[in-house]
Amino acid sequence: MGKNSTTSSVDNPIPKTSSRCLTKYATSTHDFEVIRFSLLEGMGAGKFVSSSTFTVGGYGWNIMMYPDGWSEEHKDAYMSAFLCFCSGTTGVKVKFTLSLLQKDGKVSNLKKRATHTFQSVGGYWGWSTFVEKPKLQELLSRNDDCFTIRCVLTILKEPRTEDVSTAIVPVPKSNLHKHFASMLKDGDGMDVTFSVGDQLFNAHRCVLAARSSVFKAELFGQMKETTIKCIKIDDMEPAIFEALLHFIYTDSLPRSSELDQNGALQHLLVAADRYGLDRLKAISEVKLCQRIDVQTVATTLALAEQHNSVQLKHACLGYLSSLDVLRVVKETDGFKHLTASCPSIIMDILDKVAAPSGV
Repeated sequence: MGKNSTTSSVDNPIPKTSSRCLTKYATSTHDFEVIRFSLLEGMGAGKFVSSSTFTVGGYGWNIMMYPDGWSEEHKDAYMSAFLCFCSGTTGVKVKFTLSLLQKDGKVSNLKKRATHTFQSVGGYWGWSTFVEKPKLQELLSRNDDCFTIRCVLTILKEPRTEDVSTAIVPVPKSNLHKHFASMLKDGDGMDVTFSVGDQLFNAHRCVLAARSSVFKAELFGQMKETTIKCIKIDDMEPAIFEALLHFIYTDSLPRSSELDQNGALQHLLVAADRYGLDRLKAISEVKLCQRIDVQTVATTLALAEQHNSVQLKHACLGYLSSLDVLRVVKETDGFKHLTASCPSIIMDILDKVAAPSGV
């Protein structure tokens, strides 16, 4: 009798090849702040105001907002909003979201999404019924007649397919920052202690010295105290020093809602400047620029002047360039502090207000 034999797949392996589809993209966000919206109402259906032109993926865009609606059909019932294609190669496909932000920067539930291919420069796409006027008035009543339109825009490139070689070795992402974060959390090898307020913080001298020239001079310079066990830090909140240490070890800020507050960001900028952490100072500047409003602009401007934060100062002066805004700001306690602590800045404000449009 014959004997059946089973041939295993190990003896005859099945050939295998792979390919993958890649779609490159570029994403960016632009915020268009609208102050005193009620003054824009009544300009008429079909009339619009637009944001400045912003660039995403090499293409120019702006946001068009119609306070009284895109047409007579929508007058008094809706505010209309559109994304306009200003410059670049035609035929660009995009995904975008337009949403309204509240005064505190939180995204409201008033937002819409779309995907569109722009075939001509000057073309626009969006919603004639972007938001109903009653819902908009409710938002305005809670936010001092102001809101921000946020556009999150993604440029989609043409997809392409490529072969995947089985010889490719996947390279793990860098996790250096995680190891340093563990060093800070676990406490192994720590050799210096800081007293900040009513809290103690332990750290590694070498890490601090490598990241900050100020710490290097304090811990290893000629004037260092070789026997010192605890260094006292004055004029700083424990939460700010904790965030400072986290940044020194990980090059990033800890996830904390408190650090998104204007006051905490101001203190963080001061701490970064004090210890020569230029990247942290710049990050704080960027976040403060995004949070300028009537109540905070004066104190933020004073801070920018005292710590030589040029871009932050420029942003504050730009916000104050309107006489209507300046009249309101002058009534705040922050403006009184500004005039007392930085009297020379008043001339800069007056020069900005008096400058011709576009300067």
